[in-house]
Amino acid sequence: MSNHVTNIGILRSVVAIAQEESKLKAVELREKNGAFEVLWTKSSKGTDADWRLFATECGLSPGPTARADSKINRTVAVGFNSAGVAFYRINVPAVGEEETESIIRLQAETQLPLPAEQMELAWRTNQIQNGQIGVTIAAARKEQLQSFVENVRSFEPAKILLDSEGIVEAWKRLFAGDEKNAVVVSIGAQNTQVCLVENRRLGNGVVLSMGMEDFTSGTLEQQAEASERFVQDMRSVQDLFGYANQAELPVFVLSDGNAAYVSIVSSLRLARLNARVALPDVKKLKAKTETGIEGIYEYRVPLGLGLMALDARVNELDIFERLYSPAGRGKKKHWLYSLKAACAIAAVMLVSLAVVAYVLDRSAPNVIEERLRAIGSDTDIDLLMQRQKLIKAVALQRPDLLDLLSEVNASGDKGIKLESFYFKKGQPVTIRGQAPNNEQLYKFEESLEERKDIRNVKRTSSLDAKTKKLDFTMTFHYKNFTK
Repeated sequence: MSNHVTNIGILRSVVAIAQEESKLKAVELREKNGAFEVLWTKSSKGTDADWRLFATECGLSPGPTARADSKINRTVAVGFNSAGVAFYRINVPAVGEEETESIIRLQAETQLPLPAEQMELAWRTNQIQNGQIGVTIAAARKEQLQSFVENVRSFEPAKILLDSEGIVEAWKRLFAGDEKNAVVVSIGAQNTQVCLVENRRLGNGVVLSMGMEDFTSGTLEQQAEASERFVQDMRSVQDLFGYANQAELPVFVLSDGNAAYVSIVSSLRLARLNARVALPDVKKLKAKTETGIEGIYEYRVPLGLGLMALDARVNELDIFERLYSPAGRGKKKHWLYSLKAACAIAAVMLVSLAVVAYVLDRSAPNVIEERLRAIGSDTDIDLLMQRQKLIKAVALQRPDLLDLLSEVNASGDKGIKLESFYFKKGQPVTIRGQAPNNEQLYKFEESLEERKDIRNVKRTSSLDAKTKKLDFTMTFHYKNFTK
C-alpha cells in the first residue's frame, strides 16, 4: 500500500466508533482525492460496552488523537445512540438569521417536557418554501448526554455525532441512495432504526424494539407474527413522519444479501409500502483486507460516521455543542444562552409576537414529551401512536396563544422591549423586558389590566445601572388557563 498523503502533505484518516446494541464497532477510514480506503475494522468482545477499554484496543491513547507529527492527521468520531434523542419538525417565517434563531428558541422551549436547563437542543434549517423555513430539531436529556461525554472523554474524539445521521450517510454514500426523500431502515439483531430522509438529510428517527432475531428465530408461526407486527409498526412510523400516503415514499431496507431481508421487504410490499432492498456497493470502498457486502453492512454505522467526519461540508445536528469541546477548539456558546440571541429577541419581539404565536399554535403539541417518555425503555410503537392521538385530543383544549400574544403585543409601545415570555398551564403568565422609564412601564401595565382576558397583573422592576433603563418582570392570569 502506497503512502496516502494529501495535496498539502498531510495524511488524513478518521477512526469512527459506534455502539450497536451491546457491541462497540470501529473502523479506520483514509481519504484521498474523493476515494476512501478501510484500513481496519474491529468489534468489541463480550456484552459489556466499555468505551475506554475498546478505544485502547483500537490504538487510541488517552488524550488528543490528532498527533503532533506533521505527516499525520488522525481524528476520532463517535456515535451517540439516537434512541435517546427525540426529533420534530417545525416551520418558521423566512426572516433574518437572528430573528429565526429567536423564534426557534421560543417555540422549542414551549415544547420541552422538562425545564430548558435540563435539556439540550440542536437544529438544522432547510430551504425556504412559500415564505417558510423548515427546521429539524433534536432534543435529549442533558444528564444522558453528559454521561455519554464522560464515557468518551478520555480519548478526546473530535466529533460526537448521532448514529442515525451515520446510517443516512452510509445509505447515501455506500448503498447508492440517491432519492431526495425516503425512509431508511437499518435492522439490528434486537432493534431497528427507522430514519426519515428529507432533502437528503436526516429529518426524523424512531427505534423499534424488534430486530432480525424476531424474523429468524422461533417457529414459522412466530416469524409470521413478527413480520405482521413489523408491517404495522412501519405503517405507524410513516404516519408519525407525516406521510399518510404510504405508497408515495420509498422505503429502503439496508441488507447484507441475506434472504431474510428479501422476505421482510416482500411483507412490506404486500402491505402496499414502496419498499425495496438496498445492497452496499463494494466498489465504493477500498480495503487492505476483503470487506465485501457483509463487512460493509456490519460496519455501516461507523463507516457512515467516518464519512461524515471526513466531509467538512456536513452540517450535522450537534447536540453536544454546549457540553463537549474537543481539544484545540474553543468551546462554542450554545444558542440558548447566546447574548446575541437574547438581543435579537428584545429587538424583534414586539413586531413578531403574532407570527411566533401562529407558529406555536400550528406546531404538533408536546411531540417531544410524548416521545421522550419512551427513552430508556423498549418502544412500543402502538402505544406511542395511542399517546400521540390522546395528546392531540387534549391539544384541542389548549389556550389560544395567538390571541394572548396579540393582546400583549397590542398593550406595548415602541419603548417596551420584551425579552422572554413564559406560559404553562396552571401557572401565571410571566413576561420579562425593559422599559425606558416608569411612565411607559406604568402605561404598559395599565393597558394589560384593561384587557378582558387578563387580570391580576403584578410587576417588579429595577434600574439597570449601565443602560439607565428599567428591567421588569410582570405576571398575570389569562382566562382560566393559569389557575
